[in-house]
Amino acid sequence: MSGGFDLVGIGMTSQRTRNRLVDRLREKGIHDETVLTVIGKVPRHIFVDEALAQRAYEDTALPIGNGQTISQPFIVALMTQTLLNVPRERVLEVGTGSGYQTAVLATLVRRLYSVERIAPLIDRARERLRAMKIRNVHIKLSDGSLGWPEQAPFDGILVTAAARVVPEALKEQLAVGGRMVVPVGEESIQQLLVIDRTDDGFEETAIESVRFVPLLSGTVE
Repeated sequence: MSGGFDLVGIGMTSQRTRNRLVDRLREKGIHDETVLTVIGKVPRHIFVDEALAQRAYEDTALPIGNGQTISQPFIVALMTQTLLNVPRERVLEVGTGSGYQTAVLATLVRRLYSVERIAPLIDRARERLRAMKIRNVHIKLSDGSLGWPEQAPFDGILVTAAARVVPEALKEQLAVGGRMVVPVGEESIQQLLVIDRTDDGFEETAIESVRFVPLLSGTVE
């Protein structure tokens, strides 16, 4: 694991509470024990408003302001284990949000690049990652559908908002042998897609019905 943890603040929740969450994820089909270990350690309560901290270890999405949500732990774990089916050193995250998925990924990859279109979310995410002593993450304000071409190609791309169609810019930034995990569809009908880039092109597989906030263009200062 590449990132570091400062778990002082996690004392507000018992180890038993976090273990119960991990047990529920295992029962729902999450089999990567490394991912489960990380989920059990990341202090999810610091990524939500204090008023919602007591619900942080429920397997549910929660609001984080600015019309955005923190994904439910099952989806975070599923996307992470699916993306990291093999080791991937350079990963792009589209949609930093609260920074929770960022923190999970950062412990499992060597270098993580994350783009977010809402500036206030970036400020809060950076503060949380600093508190956890995670230093292998680079974040910038950008339209997520554009990716981060200056840092491409990426071994993996994880998208945390639903695109109507997979952005071509993201596909172009995926290295041969790389994998993208991305929710695609309209608000009411979305599928989590796995896109693998091969020497011959792209292979797509749908693995789960999901519901994410939409992937929007532009930035918000």
